[in-house]
Amino acid sequence: MYPPPYHQSHDRSKMIDVVKTFPFGMLVTAQNSDSFITHIPVIYNEDSGRLVAHIDAQNPQVATLTDGAKATVVFKGPDCYISPSVYSTDQLPTWNYIIVHLSGIIHRITAPELIKKTMIDMTAFLEGSRPKFILEKDNPKMDRMVNYIKAFEIEITQWEGKFKLSQDKNDTDYALAKTELIRQCKNGYKEFIDTIYDRLEVS
Repeated sequence: MYPPPYHQSHDRSKMIDVVKTFPFGMLVTAQNSDSFITHIPVIYNEDSGRLVAHIDAQNPQVATLTDGAKATVVFKGPDCYISPSVYSTDQLPTWNYIIVHLSGIIHRITAPELIKKTMIDMTAFLEGSRPKFILEKDNPKMDRMVNYIKAFEIEITQWEGKFKLSQDKNDTDYALAKTELIRQCKNGYKEFIDTIYDRLEVS
């Protein structure tokens, strides 16, 4: 069985936490022999139990997002390299991670007012409990935007939590791997981001 049972989680509440904390998902679909991948924010609707998102209408992946089609969204949480030097016992190098795969059935949202609601709900969620911006329903830009996006829901039919966190190690090494994951996640990426920005060419 892959991944091993001790690296699998069936706890939906933990998976939902990953989705809420790391909402920038990877939408994966296929048509004929072609696969399509787009990175977009995706939110979990507590009332319907579905994923909700929208995508640029010009994106070729839109052709795969038909009612009843299948899709998978990958949500990536923290991950890091675990050096054997971290452990108290003799181990080999590995990589630990928190990943969630949610698969399901596409349901298109076509009514303009419902499309607007997906934008309002997503903005409210991403702004958080202390919003600095509120997207109003009567914002005139919304009427133009609905013509340039395609909104949809995903009815979740398969939940996969892939939490590789050194669960196969003893209690001490398990805790040491957790500490290392937290330590590495605290490291900033300022230098890397600066480098990427420096290399960008604006056309």
